[in-house]
Amino acid sequence: MQITQASPRMAMLASLLATSQLASAFYIPGVAPTSYKKDELVPLHVNTIKPLAGPDSMLHSVVSYDYYHPLFQFCQPEGGPRDVRESLGGILFGDRIKTSPFELKMKHNESCKALCEVKYNKQAAGFVNTGIKMGMSLDWLVDGLPAGQRAVDPFTGNDYYTPGFYMGYTDPVDSRPSFNNHYDIWIDYHEVGGNPNELRVVGALVTPYSRKYNAPVAESDCDRELPLLVLDETGDTTVRFSYSVYWTPSATPWATRADKYGNVYNPSIHWFSLISSAIIVVFLVLTVMSVLVRALKQDIARYNRLDQINLDDLSGTSALEDGVQEDSGWKLVHGDVFRTPSHPLLLSIFLGSGAQLFVMAGFSICFALLGFVSPSSRGSLGTIMILLYTILGFVGGYASSRVYKSLQGEKWKLNIVLTPLLVPSIVFATFFLLDLFLWAKQSSGAVPFTTMLVLILIWFIISVPLSFAGSWLGFRAPAIEPPVRTNQIPRQIPPPTTYLKPIPSVLMVGILPFGAIYVELYFILSSIWFSRIYYMFGFLFLCYGLMIMTCATVTILMVYFLLCAENYNWQWRSFFAAGASAGYVFLYSIIYWIGNLSLSTFTGSVVYFGYSILISFLFFILTGSIGYFTSWWFVQKIYKSIKID
Repeated sequence: MQITQASPRMAMLASLLATSQLASAFYIPGVAPTSYKKDELVPLHVNTIKPLAGPDSMLHSVVSYDYYHPLFQFCQPEGGPRDVRESLGGILFGDRIKTSPFELKMKHNESCKALCEVKYNKQAAGFVNTGIKMGMSLDWLVDGLPAGQRAVDPFTGNDYYTPGFYMGYTDPVDSRPSFNNHYDIWIDYHEVGGNPNELRVVGALVTPYSRKYNAPVAESDCDRELPLLVLDETGDTTVRFSYSVYWTPSATPWATRADKYGNVYNPSIHWFSLISSAIIVVFLVLTVMSVLVRALKQDIARYNRLDQINLDDLSGTSALEDGVQEDSGWKLVHGDVFRTPSHPLLLSIFLGSGAQLFVMAGFSICFALLGFVSPSSRGSLGTIMILLYTILGFVGGYASSRVYKSLQGEKWKLNIVLTPLLVPSIVFATFFLLDLFLWAKQSSGAVPFTTMLVLILIWFIISVPLSFAGSWLGFRAPAIEPPVRTNQIPRQIPPPTTYLKPIPSVLMVGILPFGAIYVELYFILSSIWFSRIYYMFGFLFLCYGLMIMTCATVTILMVYFLLCAENYNWQWRSFFAAGASAGYVFLYSIIYWIGNLSLSTFTGSVVYFGYSILISFLFFILTGSIGYFTSWWFVQKIYKSIKID
């Protein structure tokens, strides 16, 4: 009896232990607050060395390096640096966080503390000087908070923090690069509830200096001016590193410490562009809907009136006298509109992957909008997106199988296998190819081989079985029957007008969804390539909704005109028309490359255009699926509303 009473308790204890282990496995660094006592060590971790925009506001490289790259020769902690636990998204986005030799004691100010002494040879000096000219910056984390520099918005006058600080500066007169070897670290702390023994870090700023020490570092050196340190590329240069730490009390609570990093550059233009796009898109949608609904009502009433006349056995002459023609327009192709398109297997696979991307993107944006993503939780957005896409393999398999069954496909086994493999294989192959270029450059942006194996295992252990289960349920479900019968012999399609030809119609439809997102696309590209923190998820949510509305409306309008022109091949046309917006995304990335980037290496250009193509391909799958499913719903609706003998 005691055993049976204790069993529920043991089961509850086991479930709690399992839950805690699972939470530890998916821990996102920087989420939970840490309190310190006076003189307690506050960790300062170092991240990758990334390029930032130079004085000319141009980005000169997209290749990042490990902080402890042998040629940088930065000071290391005793026993060598150790890796700090990171999230999966952080690793994929290039974070390589390690321990550092800096000792920060809470509320303990220190001035001109010597760090180490290093001798740079000609090769190291040339490598570092090239990095300085390219705008390489150091990325530190103090208690998980990015350490940056204070900047002033020229439009609003507000102060904000920019994550990262330059490794050195280039003299605009003689183009000589000076190397920063001293760091003033300013840290804001907050007393929780006024308790002096419960202190939290709420701000971190670093002011770097270039100082040529001719002797071992002394505390008095920070009180006098020293010449700039320039690494000699013709001989050896001795460099002495030092730092100072200053603690400042702050009223900023821990929960809002990351707000200092949020800044919209020129917010008036951002708001104006977004509101203008929203007004244009909403006006377009309402206009198209009103015109389309009015035309459809007239068409349906005319077709049904003709059916009633035929039921009353009126002659064809009487029908013509009433102004009603025999079958015409989109009703004329009712026997072919649900005919199986060419390559139904490929279409169903793309649509399954598109449905998976659609749901994943929607949930990710909503999670970010609700506050699950912040600058202190590095890589959390990437982790959420990967986990969601993996779990939503069920949605992809179910959508693909339902579409393939409705298209009367016969290779159902091949559909089940290729749905979770085709698109991810294309993405992974491109990703691996770009990784080879980064490995060749010894870049820290190259994803470790073990992480790739983890991704493959996650995919085959979780996503593929879920996709198989979704496909199995989809094929077991009853087929979606079309509202009209399909003729055995396809009718001939008349020559189309110019604007309904494939290329002009696709180009005209694709530019409208792009117009709904191009403003936000600039900020997304800036956050990816300029290492800026993206946090405007409210704007992104609005743009995502506007893009869906635009894709749906303009694709339906194109399909209506296509059917009125007696062209029943709407399936692939609707997919390509909405997906053509991805072509404009890639074209915009080229314009962005011309206007904001000045890449001097072949590897940087390959990486930039490779990832641009990859993003455009996924966007093509996403928007094409939106266009197809909305067009399918439209075609089903209009042919259900008319009477066909």
